[in-house]
Amino acid sequence: MKVTVFGTGYVGLVQGAVLADAGHKVICVDVDAAKIAKLECGIIPIHEPGLDSVVRAAYAAGRLAFTTDAAAGVAHGELQFIAVGTPPDEDGSADLKYMLAAAETIATHMDGYRVIIDKSTVPVGTADKVAERIRKVLAARGAAHDFDVVSNPEFLKEGAAVADCQRPERIIIGTGSARAEALLRELYAPFNRNHDKIIVMDARSAELTKYAANCMLATKISFMNEMANLAERLGADIEAVRNGIGSDPRIGYHFIYPGAGYGGSCFPKDVQALIHTAESIGFEPKLMKAVEARNAAQKQVLFAKINAHFKGDLAGKVIALWGLAFKPNTDDMREAPSRVLIEALWAAGASVQAYDPAAMDETQRIYGSRPELALCGTKEAALVGADALAIVTEWQQFRAPDFDGLRAALAAPVIFDGRNLYDPAQLAARGFTYYAIGRAGR
Repeated sequence: MKVTVFGTGYVGLVQGAVLADAGHKVICVDVDAAKIAKLECGIIPIHEPGLDSVVRAAYAAGRLAFTTDAAAGVAHGELQFIAVGTPPDEDGSADLKYMLAAAETIATHMDGYRVIIDKSTVPVGTADKVAERIRKVLAARGAAHDFDVVSNPEFLKEGAAVADCQRPERIIIGTGSARAEALLRELYAPFNRNHDKIIVMDARSAELTKYAANCMLATKISFMNEMANLAERLGADIEAVRNGIGSDPRIGYHFIYPGAGYGGSCFPKDVQALIHTAESIGFEPKLMKAVEARNAAQKQVLFAKINAHFKGDLAGKVIALWGLAFKPNTDDMREAPSRVLIEALWAAGASVQAYDPAAMDETQRIYGSRPELALCGTKEAALVGADALAIVTEWQQFRAPDFDGLRAALAAPVIFDGRNLYDPAQLAARGFTYYAIGRAGR
């Protein structure tokens, strides 16, 4: 099938590449000419495991193309994905200007039936707004082309987006059009062979499904962080509690790991957007507000532990930092807990020696060159002479370090573990002062 994807960010590029890998003919459209030029040279602008090989293979096979020519993109595909950014406004609402601009572009150039597929995460009612915008443009053109707008939300995890796209757990199709549904079923047939993963519903329900999924996961994280704070004050061990409750199949083990708070481009934005949507119709989303408040407080916990250890005197201290990205296997630092910690340390007069396997360039882009930030080439280099180590991101390579070497490199054997990677008893036996999240005594 011929497919056009507007937007080459995490969602658009992954979706387009995976569809092309399955055999469809895909054109990805973006207004950023520099990004398109890099993609045509096989340079992938984001860190996503496995994406580079899929893009390069599909491009070499002639099934994946990149362009800034929107008219060519609209002419190419009967199926038109919109996968552009929906950044939060100051009030927390999702900004739909890029989404509606893409819809206008499609309506301006379409010469026949098109299915416009909303892939971006958008508020409930967006499909109706997209349809109305397309109708207005077509009316102004004096054109009478048929079209359908479908909500087809993505459920990709950064760091595992390619695998999630190739082997989706569910495929939500929000439409009342039998014609559009048939085309989407054909499109996704290569990914729907083991058992039927397609769930068809109305567009508004599909839009809410995406928000509800992310907000449920954010709720689990904030709940566990609240329990961790409680465990710490009651002399309990949150890791034992996690195993105890996770063994209940009604709860499960997913997303019940305590830590330094959630970040990224999805959970913070989507919780805020759902809060705004609820308030805009006169409903108070008490639970979502509590989830957001707990997460904001949790991002302060590591600094509070560090500040307490040094008795409020961090001036001149050097803190080694392992992990900058908001989660492993990505370079994304949007809303990352590391940023809250770094900026709090600087405000208190401390400096930071940091290492991350993927997010060093992004950190440099955000903060530039400054004397209070040293970006180190290895995790070991970040330790040298530091007064303590803080762990913010649970990269695999941080899970089993050389503790003797670590102890020798640090000026003092102190670890603040924001992801509970280590065993407190073992660290104590090695002579470390070890602070974790929700673990008794620390």
